[in-house]
Amino acid sequence: MRFTLKDYQADAVGDTLRELASARDFYKSASERVSSVALAATTGAGKTVMAAAAIEALFWGNDDYDVVPASDAVVLWFSDDPSLNQQTRHRLQQASDRLRNRLITVEHPFRYSKLQSGNVYFLNTSKLSRNSLLVRGHDGEGTIPGLDSNPDTVPFTFWDTLRNTIGDPNLTLYMVLDEAHRGLGRRSSSDTPTIVKRLINGHNGVPPIPIVWGISATVRRFEEAMAEAQVQDSRVHLRTIDVDSIRIQESGLLKDDIVLDFPAETGDFNTVLLRRGVRKIKAMSVAWADYAADQNEPEPVNPLLVLQVPNKPAPTELAAALDAIYDEWPKLGRDAIAHVFGDHKTQIFGPYNIPYISPERVQDASYIRVLLAKDAISTGWDCPRAEVMVSFRPAKDETHITQLLGRMIRTPLARRVEGDDLLNSVECILPKFNRATASRVLEHILGSGMLDGDKDNGQRVLVDPQLMTPNPVVPDEVWELFTELPAETLPRKHANPIKRLTSLAHALATDGIEPAAGALAHERLHGLLNGLAAQFPKELAQAKDDVLKVVGGTVRGHLGMRTDGTWTEIADDRAIQEAYRHGARTITPDIARTYIDHLADQEEDEDTLRDAHVQVAALAKLPQTRPALDVAADALAAEWLGKHRVNIKGMPESRKSLYAEITAMSTDPQVASMALPRIRQEETKRYVGESAQLLERRMLHLLSDEEGMFPVGKLNPDEIEVLDTEKSRGDLIAWYRNPTGGRDSMSLAYKDRHGDWRTLRPDFLFFIDSDKGVQANIVDPHGSWLPDALGKLRGMARFAQIYGDRFHRIESISRIDGKLRVLDFAVPEVQSTVLDAKDADYAYREISEEYI
Repeated sequence: MRFTLKDYQADAVGDTLRELASARDFYKSASERVSSVALAATTGAGKTVMAAAAIEALFWGNDDYDVVPASDAVVLWFSDDPSLNQQTRHRLQQASDRLRNRLITVEHPFRYSKLQSGNVYFLNTSKLSRNSLLVRGHDGEGTIPGLDSNPDTVPFTFWDTLRNTIGDPNLTLYMVLDEAHRGLGRRSSSDTPTIVKRLINGHNGVPPIPIVWGISATVRRFEEAMAEAQVQDSRVHLRTIDVDSIRIQESGLLKDDIVLDFPAETGDFNTVLLRRGVRKIKAMSVAWADYAADQNEPEPVNPLLVLQVPNKPAPTELAAALDAIYDEWPKLGRDAIAHVFGDHKTQIFGPYNIPYISPERVQDASYIRVLLAKDAISTGWDCPRAEVMVSFRPAKDETHITQLLGRMIRTPLARRVEGDDLLNSVECILPKFNRATASRVLEHILGSGMLDGDKDNGQRVLVDPQLMTPNPVVPDEVWELFTELPAETLPRKHANPIKRLTSLAHALATDGIEPAAGALAHERLHGLLNGLAAQFPKELAQAKDDVLKVVGGTVRGHLGMRTDGTWTEIADDRAIQEAYRHGARTITPDIARTYIDHLADQEEDEDTLRDAHVQVAALAKLPQTRPALDVAADALAAEWLGKHRVNIKGMPESRKSLYAEITAMSTDPQVASMALPRIRQEETKRYVGESAQLLERRMLHLLSDEEGMFPVGKLNPDEIEVLDTEKSRGDLIAWYRNPTGGRDSMSLAYKDRHGDWRTLRPDFLFFIDSDKGVQANIVDPHGSWLPDALGKLRGMARFAQIYGDRFHRIESISRIDGKLRVLDFAVPEVQSTVLDAKDADYAYREISEEYI
């Protein structure tokens, strides 16, 4: 893979591979049962990248997932749109260099009677339609009267190819149903089966597809797709891997904010708001250039303005729009505007000749700064540098606007720009919309799979927000303390401590902090393996004996009597190598390889190398080996992260983000420092009908408007009461409304009721002036009746046990019988009671105090 998978992507790939392996075993069994597996992830999560990683592992194996190559695997990638297939093929090529020459578009004439293993074939609905040359002659489809043979001279149709492929016992066909909610035939009936139904269920001598792998934005859409395709009950659905939207947003791969702008009065505002969009893209260009200079990035992001027009735009209107763009942005080059219209030709609008560019090239063609689009690119491509969209489409076209917005929500750097809402946002300006119609766009966004509706997933839709910047009245001591506060990472389900240590060693060596980190890490783990060999000599000798022998069994029947026996043979080199490969997967191939070098000590004679391979295979068999290696790897990683903490904090943001990601590669919460907030976008108005009312504001927030104020009108009454109570104490220097994502957010790890790790982001941080200097308080108003309340209380109790001495107060608040009551986690009795409580309400009633 050319890309390093995000943690949620790696987990999803591992889960998918396990289900595909089960599906293969299911089919290869005597029953030959057909099955389906699904991968569901919100728009922008990287489903194609995950699919590329899974297919690569399917074809060539992968030690990280303990997957061996499937020499019989062949993949048929099916969608309803040939352009979508081509874009997917392009993205698979970008993601995996090993797949580049194995991605085949099915075209006429297709002269293969079977699909070949190790290849991915792209097929779309039109290729199997009645008049397609690929299927002409099958079951009388498209035949010409008077001709007995296929008119395309190929002696078989593609349906024949499928039948031969499925019928070959040495092949296993996996069909990827791409964007499974699209194109599955809403008009299908029992008399006219859809193409997808024929593919999945089989028809007229063509067996059903053995394994269907659906890839879609939501679980619901896949289930609807399979229902529409009238999938037979005989197909068993094994599992849907539903990627957690909160983990997707946590990864920083998606922009945090979607901003909607629209006119507050009626009229023709196309040109006015287009000029506003141009000013915004120019401001974004300056912001990205400043960020690149501050972070020593070699090249800044060149943000893109997308101008979305109706399907039949008036040339004079577009000429006027281009006049406005160049008038507002006179330094814009004449080659900086392109279009992605369906006719693929240069368009002439007045004095302007606008060339065509294919959608998948837009992201890399950084000289393009303005893109004209209709609705034909609503699926299948992504352009992370597209930061502003101005839509000339009428108010009834909210679906098309939402679909194009979905192509723009990836972050340009594939990571969050910490503390800067402006660079983590995408803006949509709607000249032909009012408040009511803009609300419909918001509803489409919430229902489109771009967001999953969870208010805690970190992604926001904002209407006409204002920028908040660092408040000049906040003293330097507060900012210094902010970056020293401990926060926790979200643990990972399938973390690999050795892989984490290897990644950390590579990063430290690359940055010149520990130039020999890789060698030191391997030396530490080699020493551990030597120690295990000395500590468990008898067990190791037995394991070596197992490696050097091949034991089998014999069953004999004689005169109606059964006798069982065993036999033993000496293992040959091939058997030893197989045992070594299995052991290398246990202790990781890199450690196994360098430990062989360590044992051989530059000796190259065959006996020494053979003994070294036996030693590795035997050590891997010891149950103590992998746990001990994991503990040692975690210990060394913690040692290095602590030792070099100051060096890492002084690095550019891109490197700090990398170290934060490495730190989080653990099955337990890890301590991490927070990034300073720099820019936040906040709504300052509430709309009642078409009239706007200013939201309430408070002073002393870390980020503020030009008057030193921060809007609080979106806080609920309990949160407002807590804020005002803390302010009334007289010692408040500053406060911080904790955001719902990013490293500028205070985060605690907790386990939900299913035992899965989640992130708690308490509502408030309060900074006070005490006799010990500036101190911080965590205060979290959260209703005890909510289903996640007990899990979050236990998370705060555990956090307080570990880091309580770093804070003045750590408190949770809930309204009980009409009054706010507080749990003070500085009190050991509160911690222990909460950790043992059966529900949150009991904890509050048992040990809370009135909040005053």
